[in-house]
Amino acid sequence: MSAMLEGKTALVTGGSRGIGRQIAETLALAGAEVVLTARTREAAEQAAGEIREKDGRAHGIALDVSDDVSVADGVKAVLADYAKIPILVNNAGVTCDNLILRMKSEDWNTVLQTNLTGVYRVCKAVVPSMIRAREGRIVNITSVVAGIGNPGQTNYAATKAGIEGFSRSLTREVASRKITVNCVAPGFVDTDMTRELDEKARKTLLDQVPLGRLGNPADVASAVLFLVGDGAGYVTGTTLHVNGGMYM
Repeated sequence: MSAMLEGKTALVTGGSRGIGRQIAETLALAGAEVVLTARTREAAEQAAGEIREKDGRAHGIALDVSDDVSVADGVKAVLADYAKIPILVNNAGVTCDNLILRMKSEDWNTVLQTNLTGVYRVCKAVVPSMIRAREGRIVNITSVVAGIGNPGQTNYAATKAGIEGFSRSLTREVASRKITVNCVAPGFVDTDMTRELDEKARKTLLDQVPLGRLGNPADVASAVLFLVGDGAGYVTGTTLHVNGGMYM
């Protein structure tokens, strides 16, 4: 196990599966004490247990980023156990895709409340402890669609673009306290959903990527690891694109 993040506590929202699960594992294997969240404690603890089997330090808690009380109580519990949270990765997110003419108000509101307002809630709860400690690394997971858009995802793209603007503004508020705020914007990542695509649809995706392959969760997690490590101490207010060159 690397000692790169030894002694650091990392809170990773949406850490039970996919990209979030890989981020949690990568940080844990770099020495961090990872607290990963999911909407149910069972899902969070299952993922944490898998990380512990690989000799990483991880703990799972139930936390719903779309709920004020859940966020406040969850962060309070983490701070009670670990005193401070020097690393925060906001990864939790949902999609409710549809063309604007068919998109229901509840689909718009669900995505905004989870993806965008969720980042606000968690940052508001965690940042005071970072300010007191004069230490903090915040990484918010956005998406390539924040830059290029995508039909049927006006709600999702709006949240991801909003997170990037939020992050740049927060950077200016907390930089004097030695807190950095950055985004990682994945492109097309190899997931269960993309694996179900037929050959023609998969080729259409790959034709948009100069590197000629889909990304994988480890590509995204490596970018996060860089941003929370010592080597990125002078990097803040930026978006690191991990998309194989499809958006430049």
